[in-house]
Amino acid sequence: MRFVGSKAMIQIIPQMRILVAIQPVDFRKGIDGLAATCRQVLKENPMDGALFLFCNRRRHAIKVLVYDGQGFWLCQKRLSNGRFKGWPRGDEAVQTLAAHQVQLLLWNGDPMQAKAAPLWRRIPA
Repeated sequence: MRFVGSKAMIQIIPQMRILVAIQPVDFRKGIDGLAATCRQVLKENPMDGALFLFCNRRRHAIKVLVYDGQGFWLCQKRLSNGRFKGWPRGDEAVQTLAAHQVQLLLWNGDPMQAKAAPLWRRIPA
């Protein structure tokens, strides 16, 4: 998965720390508002290099916030039909997802139901 700008690109890679805000946020918020949500609600520093995912109340749009060392990227996907069915639920404010789970989520799949090979396994001696 790549987000392509004029001359820069952000890739979602397996080594990336990906955090999902479980509760919906006000989508009138821009970079500063979402960065404040990271600090105050999720108790995370948005400038630490993690990728943050947010959804709106109707669960038909997702915003992605990430800091690349020079500045913030803010991307949005809004479904033309339906809702994101696989948005994580729970009592915690934030949940961690793997890169392949984010790709499933962005394609409106359920990342918790998907079966995938383990990301790492010990090689026998």
